[in-house]
Amino acid sequence: MGQSTQTKIAVIGLGSMGYGMAQSVLRAGHETYGFDISEERVDAFRAEGGAPGDRESTLPTVDTAVVVVLNAAQTESVLFGANGIVASMKPGSAVLACATVPPEFARDMASRCSEAGVHYLDAPISGGSVKAANGQLSIMASGTPEAFAAARPALDAMAETVFELGDEAGAGSAMKAANQLLAGVHIATMAEALTFGMTQGIEPKTFVEVISQCAGTSWMLENRAPHIVDGDYTPHSSVNIWPKDLGIVLDIAKSAQFSAPITAAAMQQFLAAAGMGLGHEDDAAVAKVYAQNAGLTLPKKA
Repeated sequence: MGQSTQTKIAVIGLGSMGYGMAQSVLRAGHETYGFDISEERVDAFRAEGGAPGDRESTLPTVDTAVVVVLNAAQTESVLFGANGIVASMKPGSAVLACATVPPEFARDMASRCSEAGVHYLDAPISGGSVKAANGQLSIMASGTPEAFAAARPALDAMAETVFELGDEAGAGSAMKAANQLLAGVHIATMAEALTFGMTQGIEPKTFVEVISQCAGTSWMLENRAPHIVDGDYTPHSSVNIWPKDLGIVLDIAKSAQFSAPITAAAMQQFLAAAGMGLGHEDDAAVAKVYAQNAGLTLPKKA
């Protein structure tokens, strides 16, 4: 790969996660390109030191393309749709695909990339936008040794921990699905417990102070419950992510003939929140479903 400063990395998708990941790659000394459908995001990243150049002229020269889009359909579109990137990438370069997708989809993408001489790393991410910006993500990765080797500079720049889960795409996505099952359920359960406490006169602030020191806590509770206490639903991770991700979990479960009733119950609460028009709010806003049903008044933003 040569020295790190000679490695060319493109980040495609400069949303809340992708933008921070691009910043981390840039900070690590790589020649970093950022692409997004929003020209505003692209311009902002270039103003921070992102390399200039359009996709058409840049992609044939990059060593790694990090694809940070919303779902499988967008991933496939970026890779193989109109103006798909794989056709123009050089042999031996690598795609890091970071969206939450079904394992079978990841295997299909890996096969199609391989036919084009491009390595594919199934590399779902976890940690949120703050850790993305700090280069402290956890990445659940699987792919060939060659894919890992080609992607290593990007992985080192973006992740605090890279879990190497096997030499075939799909294993990373399977682990991400298990993580998302827990994460989604934990957020919904946090909201249920916090609002349940309110019916018994427990202030949300007190709930967080006490439960975060007790056995019932979770990382999601400690991260999301303060958003409710502050009445601040600025979306670090939106409600709309969960019908998608828990939908993937339930689809995988169905294909495995596995019953996942708690996941299904959490899914209904996120669907209800989206139905209330809260889809673009922080996922902690699922508490508003419980509050509305119980006639409770959640804290307002100061």
